[in-house]
Amino acid sequence: MDCGYLEEGDRCPEKMCRGIMNFVRQDSCSCHINPPCSACVNALLVCSDCGFVDDSEPEKYVAVAPGLSMLVHKPMPLDSTKIDWRNKMHTNSSMIKEGVYPEGTTRAEVEAMVKGTFGGRFKSFGDGRFTYIAYTD
Repeated sequence: MDCGYLEEGDRCPEKMCRGIMNFVRQDSCSCHINPPCSACVNALLVCSDCGFVDDSEPEKYVAVAPGLSMLVHKPMPLDSTKIDWRNKMHTNSSMIKEGVYPEGTTRAEVEAMVKGTFGGRFKSFGDGRFTYIAYTD
C-alpha cells in the first residue's frame, strides 16, 4: 500500500536512479541498552546510488530494526495564546503535563485546567511555560 512516503527498501524517487533507500545511522546503535536510541531515531533514508536524502516533514522515520521502520508523527506546536499542554507518561498513578499559557494567566487558572483526579503539583511555572505533575490514581 502506497501512503506517499518512502520506506526502507523502496526505489529512489529521483529520475533515472535505480538505487534503493536505506537507513543510515550517524552513530552506533545502543537500542540494546535503552530503545529507541538516538542513532536509530535520527537515522535518515539515503539512496544507495545517488545519495538522495528523504527528509519528509512533519513525519520522521524511525529505524526499529534492520529492515523494519515506522513513521512517527511530530506533535503540533503548542498555542501560547491559550492554556495548551501535552500529556506525558510519568508513573502508574500520575502523568506529566507540559505546556504554555498566555501572559497574565495565574497559576490557579492553569491548575484548574490540568489538575488530576487527585490533585497535583507544579514542577515549574514561569515565562509562559509550565510543567505539572497530575495525580490520577
